[in-house]
Amino acid sequence: MPPPRKKSGKSSSKGSLAFLDPLLKELNVASLKKLVFSPSHAWLAAIALLVLELFVNIFVIHRVNYTEIDWVAYMQEVEGVINGTMDYSKLRGDTGPLVYPAGFVWFYTVLYYITSHGSNVMLAQYIFAIIYIVNLGLVFRLLVRTRKVPPYMLVMMSVTSYRIHSIYVLRLFNDPVAVLLLYAAINLFMDDHWSLGSVFFSLAVSIKMNILLYAPALLLAYLAVLGLPGTLVQLSICAGLQLVLAAPFLANFPLEYIIGAFNLGRVFLYEWTVNFRFLPEEIFISRWFHLALLVGHIITLCYCGRYWWQYFSVYKKLATVGVPHCEQLLVLPLFMCNFIGVMFARSLHYQFYVWYYHTLHYLVWTTGYPVKHRLLLLGVIEMCWNTFPSTMASSGALHVSHFVILVGLLAQVSKSCDMTIFTSNVKDVKTKEEKTE
Repeated sequence: MPPPRKKSGKSSSKGSLAFLDPLLKELNVASLKKLVFSPSHAWLAAIALLVLELFVNIFVIHRVNYTEIDWVAYMQEVEGVINGTMDYSKLRGDTGPLVYPAGFVWFYTVLYYITSHGSNVMLAQYIFAIIYIVNLGLVFRLLVRTRKVPPYMLVMMSVTSYRIHSIYVLRLFNDPVAVLLLYAAINLFMDDHWSLGSVFFSLAVSIKMNILLYAPALLLAYLAVLGLPGTLVQLSICAGLQLVLAAPFLANFPLEYIIGAFNLGRVFLYEWTVNFRFLPEEIFISRWFHLALLVGHIITLCYCGRYWWQYFSVYKKLATVGVPHCEQLLVLPLFMCNFIGVMFARSLHYQFYVWYYHTLHYLVWTTGYPVKHRLLLLGVIEMCWNTFPSTMASSGALHVSHFVILVGLLAQVSKSCDMTIFTSNVKDVKTKEEKTE
């Protein structure tokens, strides 16, 4: 009787991997396309990218040289407060006077002690790497919930902008801290935690007042969703927190604090402008130019306000009955309001890119432009922000890109407001949504 044959290694190996067969069957071309292009699968890309970004930030910290710009000045400014100076007009650093609200002082005071009086810069970089990853997670959550942006755009948002990584972990500016708190606030608004969201919004303003660019749309959201009494409560929360944070300064030198922390008339240096390099310096610093920008800003907000009111009003109704993905109606006006503010800003410095970078992909995907044109717009904007020093061409291209995006957004929101969802009974909309699922 011949000896029994041994099973081949190939057969044995195949048997040990049998549990993968169901998964491999699912990985067909259609499912792979969904992983790349379907917004409903964006959460998978979000998780993978957050893990990847952990290693990317560690690599950047250890392989790319840190550049000192404002960190030392921040430490000098808060050191003055630690030493007992409450007069904002006397708080200064190497780059000039302290021009940020009280929340900035307390946040960087904590960093002052954690980083051994600011001397342990690498530790500060790791803290800002955490801020970056948490910020990205909050943005991804907004994008996943709204189901507007495809997964591959999350990849582009995360890994393609050297400037953004630099602002966070190589410069240690306060702008990333402010936008982190802002995105936390929007997430809370989206989850119907309006009072807690107002706390985070006010905290964001206390770090840097550029967050007030969201305020016009947020006020409309308060009124549409919460009504006048609820709006007054939220405004009281926002104002009350500012008073609490600034109490030591207001109690001693109130006028100096208000002028220093909320100086709306401050003139930025022409040499650092990203958006108006094509103008002569005398026009750039002139009051009439600033007034013209303010008027243009207000007119644009007023024009958009009627559409935003419709968005927020319908959002309240749809959210009440649980229509999925209606968060788009809340997020778009807020992002759009901030975008308009950036468009009409008197000057944009390089770190200001974070003011709207993580909203650009959502905004561009809201327009009706072909995908290749959307990608072109994002690419041109990225190129403009990476051109240093800025040129007439880069500044002009930035304004053209902003204008094209705004036109596309206005066309889309006006078209949306004529759709059935804005005119039909909410119960009918709910029934249609359930039938399509």
